[in-house]
Amino acid sequence: MMTTLVLGANGATGRLLVEQLLNRGQYVKAIVRSPDKMPKVLLNHEKLHLISANLLDLIDTELAQHVEGCDAVASCLGHNLTLKGVFGPPRRLVADSTRRLCQAIESNKSEKPTKFVLMNTAGNSNRDLQEPIPIAQKCVVGLIRILLPPHVDNEQAADYLRTKVGQHSLEIEWAVVRPDSLTNEEEVSEYEVHTSPTRSAIFNSGKTSRINVGHFMAELITNHDTWNKWKGQMPVIYNK
Repeated sequence: MMTTLVLGANGATGRLLVEQLLNRGQYVKAIVRSPDKMPKVLLNHEKLHLISANLLDLIDTELAQHVEGCDAVASCLGHNLTLKGVFGPPRRLVADSTRRLCQAIESNKSEKPTKFVLMNTAGNSNRDLQEPIPIAQKCVVGLIRILLPPHVDNEQAADYLRTKVGQHSLEIEWAVVRPDSLTNEEEVSEYEVHTSPTRSAIFNSGKTSRINVGHFMAELITNHDTWNKWKGQMPVIYNK
């Protein structure tokens, strides 16, 4: 039975991913600052182990202990959409967490690669593919980089996996999931997954329900064929 370490498990998407994994019979460890904020239906689940901590406050040896024995690490971390959440520290929450978790995985020297699944955004391009971006969108994204620190954080987190971990690591295999405008739905619905965006994230954005993101991330973690199709890539997910 697989074990997955989930970051951002108290968030709107993270808790849905946790539920998806538990429903598949997986063991889940989650690092959360406030365990009591987990939904009651999950809080006492026999296969869920909550670690009460601020991720960035953990020292390297503690992080290595938490990822040891995990088949996968999934990050649904993001910044709260408040003035403090957008402009206050930590500005590199996602990037620093990604870097430190990858280093923790590498330090354990597991016999088989650990999967790393990062939730990101369709507004972040995959520069491995040189995705075509209209000039107007490039200008807007340039302004967003200056005005909204969380966007740069998302870019740097994905870039760490692309450029530092790369395609040939013996310790880590990765995928970066890029939803478009997130919505709340009660049930998993049909969705489509593309190698690159099929519409402009700025001028013609699509919709992606959080529960569909959780479902796809769980598929990546638990389904061998899905993983082999998308590992080392940055798939974009839209509702149908």
